[in-house]
Amino acid sequence: MIEYFLANMWQIWAIVAIVCLILELSSGDFFIICFSIGSVFAVIGAALGLNVYWQLFIFSLFSVLSIFFVRPVALRWLHKNEPNKVSNADALLGRTGRVAEAIKAGGSGYVQIDGDMWRAVSQKDIAVGETVRVVGRESTIITVETL
Repeated sequence: MIEYFLANMWQIWAIVAIVCLILELSSGDFFIICFSIGSVFAVIGAALGLNVYWQLFIFSLFSVLSIFFVRPVALRWLHKNEPNKVSNADALLGRTGRVAEAIKAGGSGYVQIDGDMWRAVSQKDIAVGETVRVVGRESTIITVETL
């Protein structure tokens, strides 16, 4: 049985590469894909007839090289690796929306942005249906102005 596995290590490395790719889909941080790259090079080593120790060395070498050289490039280009990513309510700053409930000067109303309703305040009266831009945020209340 062991002889069969040793003779067909390329299949095992191919399965490891595919499993790592599937696991990468669930994480998305480009770490597990480095082991998939190492497995692909181990498949090549197995296809060339190298013994299992050389295959393990090739797998380890190319996995580590991928972590240091491929992963940073992938993060920079695909995740835009920005230090201060805005998310949640901070991502609303600068966005435009439509007033769903009139906003009185000094009072509040509601603005719809991408299907979500947000309580909004403004320095002046804004009628229903007007397009506004988000200029500030205090907790879950946004400050808007007309365009």
